[in-house]
Amino acid sequence: MKNYIIITSIFQPTEAVKKFAQNPNFKLIVVGDNKSPKDWSCENVVYLSLEMQHKLEFRLLKTLPINHYCRKMIGYLIAMKEAETIIDTDDDNIPKENWKFPESSLSYKTLDGDGFVNVYQWYTKQKIWPRGLPLNLINKKFENNYGRDIQGRAVGIWQGLADEDPDVDAIYRLTIDEPCTFEQDMPLVLNKGLISPFNSQNTLYYRNLFPLLYLPITVTFRFTDILRGLVAQPIMWAYGYHLGFTGATVVQKRNEHNLMSDFQSEIPMYEHCEKIVDLVSASVSSGSSLEANLFNAYDRLALHGIVDGAELVAVESWISDSLEQMMGRERNG
Repeated sequence: MKNYIIITSIFQPTEAVKKFAQNPNFKLIVVGDNKSPKDWSCENVVYLSLEMQHKLEFRLLKTLPINHYCRKMIGYLIAMKEAETIIDTDDDNIPKENWKFPESSLSYKTLDGDGFVNVYQWYTKQKIWPRGLPLNLINKKFENNYGRDIQGRAVGIWQGLADEDPDVDAIYRLTIDEPCTFEQDMPLVLNKGLISPFNSQNTLYYRNLFPLLYLPITVTFRFTDILRGLVAQPIMWAYGYHLGFTGATVVQKRNEHNLMSDFQSEIPMYEHCEKIVDLVSASVSSGSSLEANLFNAYDRLALHGIVDGAELVAVESWISDSLEQMMGRERNG
């Protein structure tokens, strides 16, 4: 099996999990945690309980906190052994009948520009913005600065949107809180220099960029995947890769959240998102390996207090484990 789906869950198998498990083209790994049901079971799913995780030999395990979204990385590492693509999603994102990602052999429309952009504006006229967009831009109307079309093989990561309750921040949910059904427009690719937040809810990574799946462990739950995406984009550019978006291919039936707790968890994201891109961009070199650039990015973020020193130990462990997993696949043919 060359295509994997990774989910973490603390609930009994949800509708989303059961539907993903029925897809014969993907192998589904569900990563449990301390709060997950002890009797968790679902047909066609590889389930990793906390007890099973502790028996693995990954260096990363020594750094991962309990009851944290970042435990999902254990599933990524296992998939890396043979996967060509890893799809990151959650247990409340129900795949539509047309759930898939764009073909690498086709060409796609691009957007040119610099700085942050609200990609949601290309898929709906509704006032809505993705989690991680700087708050000073939520009222901005972005221009259609289309560039030359680009081949799909230059896209290293695809973000699919989600209908009904898409990925937005707590401020949106505390103020507007309207459901959204996105228009089924064509895929859109961002050119170098144009930044969009992207999340872990309906997202495909190609093998060459698997190390960028790293979820930082010393930041909050509502910040970790957004920080991952902001770190990833300047590193992708160094190797000629781009971030692409598709219309909604899942429907999110969001698990219950405390919105004020979400807001508090998002505060570091609101404070640092623009600074992060500048710091990471300054640390990236096209002459360095992807793994070195990843470590250097977090080293710079630690220096500026956005992550703490424990992050660097975890990043080193992740890099070691991921290289071993991917090289093991190469050795085995």
